[in-house]
Amino acid sequence: MRVLITRPEREATTLAAALSERGHVPVIAPLFHLQLLRPPADFSAALAAAQAILLTSANGARALADASDQRGRPILAVGDTTASTAEGLGFSAVASASGDGLALAEMVRRELDPKAGPLLHVSGADIALDFAEALKADGFEVQRFALYEAREETTLPDSARAAIEGRALDAATFFSPRAAALFVRLVQEAGVSSALGNVTAIAISPAAAAPLKTLPFKAVVAATRPTRQAVLDEIDRLAATGMEGPSTMSDTPSSPDRAAADPAPPIAPTAPPRVEVRRGIGVAGAFLTGIVSSCVVLAGALVSLPYWPAEIRTLWRGEAAVPAPTPALDLQAVRQDAAAAATATVTAARAEMTVRLDDLEKRLRALSATAAERHGAAPAPPSTPDPAIAELRRKVEALESRPTSAPAADPAPPAPTVAAPNPDQEREISSLKLEIATLRNALQSLDQAVSGQRDQAKVLADAVDKARSEVSARGAGEQKALAAANASAVIGIAARLNAALDSDLPFAADLKLLAPLAQNDARLGEIVAALQPYAQSGVSSRATLAATFPAMAKAALADDVADDSFGERLMGKIRNLVSLRRVGADVQGDSVEAKLARAEAAVEAGDLGKAVELVKSMPPQTARATAGWLSRAEDYLAAKRAIDQLAAQAVALLGATR
Repeated sequence: MRVLITRPEREATTLAAALSERGHVPVIAPLFHLQLLRPPADFSAALAAAQAILLTSANGARALADASDQRGRPILAVGDTTASTAEGLGFSAVASASGDGLALAEMVRRELDPKAGPLLHVSGADIALDFAEALKADGFEVQRFALYEAREETTLPDSARAAIEGRALDAATFFSPRAAALFVRLVQEAGVSSALGNVTAIAISPAAAAPLKTLPFKAVVAATRPTRQAVLDEIDRLAATGMEGPSTMSDTPSSPDRAAADPAPPIAPTAPPRVEVRRGIGVAGAFLTGIVSSCVVLAGALVSLPYWPAEIRTLWRGEAAVPAPTPALDLQAVRQDAAAAATATVTAARAEMTVRLDDLEKRLRALSATAAERHGAAPAPPSTPDPAIAELRRKVEALESRPTSAPAADPAPPAPTVAAPNPDQEREISSLKLEIATLRNALQSLDQAVSGQRDQAKVLADAVDKARSEVSARGAGEQKALAAANASAVIGIAARLNAALDSDLPFAADLKLLAPLAQNDARLGEIVAALQPYAQSGVSSRATLAATFPAMAKAALADDVADDSFGERLMGKIRNLVSLRRVGADVQGDSVEAKLARAEAAVEAGDLGKAVELVKSMPPQTARATAGWLSRAEDYLAAKRAIDQLAAQAVALLGATR
């Protein structure tokens, strides 16, 4: 199935990999982009005093790992995915509640002692359950720290819009009530809700399914347990049952009170439509049946040859029977005439059968080559005949190779006498004629079967061409939707990298998200390589460079006069103590002081490139004071340039899918 993923970028990538392993096609369209927040000043003290940490999402585990280097604190996770993420980040003491927030609260009551110390809840800016209130009656003290924020998208992602408009989706997943409500609003604003008639909505819980009732989904399904694994199992179940969900959504919106009181209304099951399937042996089966039937008739005649009467076997082998002496001269003549006629008839039938076998073999080779060409396979070598025809040909050649003796002349025929014909001999001659007629009918049937199969092969070829064109059109639509999803993912990653650049933060984790997308895109690979040297430590932001510029300028002015006269050196010492220099973009001249003034104005105006050029143009004696600032500024410019190229490449990829 083609499944829409609305989770943020990191979770979407992991879920897409799990869906691909199960044979589904993921379409990534994040409705939120995550922003890590700086921990407050009292976070370290609260972490040290806490007896355990509560995590209600995988993003909380990542935010905790970014905020602290401690990995030995006990962690209680809401579900298995969150627990796996925490363990993957190095946390050693992790336990999973395998459920929702209520299950996590119950686990706290069961496993922890309120007297052992407070609890620390790492969450996002928005929460579904306030653990401080939920556990207050049990004597627990819970301190909550919002270390990340999921910011909503303002418009429906292009990948989701393209897939919905193209009716290329089978299912859509929703992992929170907030995501479901946001999807409803964005779809209605985009005006594409009418295209959801063939899409099944799969929510992680009844609460997440409730906001989806206003959209005309084919069906809405709530997972049996609020876990990612349960959602994946539900997708597999829907695929196995032909996309027939157990419930359907009503088009009549309900009041907010009713939605809150009954977040998961029972939905009547719908019986799957009955599909009449016509079964048969198919074109290929009919063709092989005709060939096999004809071969069986011919083979049966040849196999039963030893059981034929002696005279008929003699005639079949082409040998002239030596007639036994008989007192009837006229009967002997009749037998000789009949034998000669039968021999001539059998010889003609052999020749005709040989010619027809040759023609049949040629036709079969032509049909095989045509079918193989239409199916895209290499045609069979012309030197490989059909096994059944080869067997028939071998038997015919064996019969023809037997020695043929001429009729023996009777040197002294007995005196002619009149005798009645022998009934047994007449029956033998009639039987021989019947067998010859049977062989001719078999050859005629074989020829008719080949002619009919030729027409059926043409019909089959036309059907294959039509099916291939339909598959090609459908595959093009899927490729277009997948390309749009990849482009949207690149845009999201570029935004995260820009945020890290402006926050003095490392961005190695965000850069890793580009690795699978850059495997088949050389341009993305170049951009990733350009950003790799700065990923681990990050670069100084523009605000940091502006803040450190005055100190660099002060040191540069002092070094500018360090090699002059005693008076100038004395002035340099004084300038190190008291900064006296002109500032502003209107300071003219080529002196160090003038260039520093214009460079500082450029930094404050956001033109860091101009500032770098002015600082580089100053005299060599100032290099020691400006080297550090210049290095940080050039790193920032290089990283900024690469991120801008990444955003431009993403926009180009997205435009190519329209």
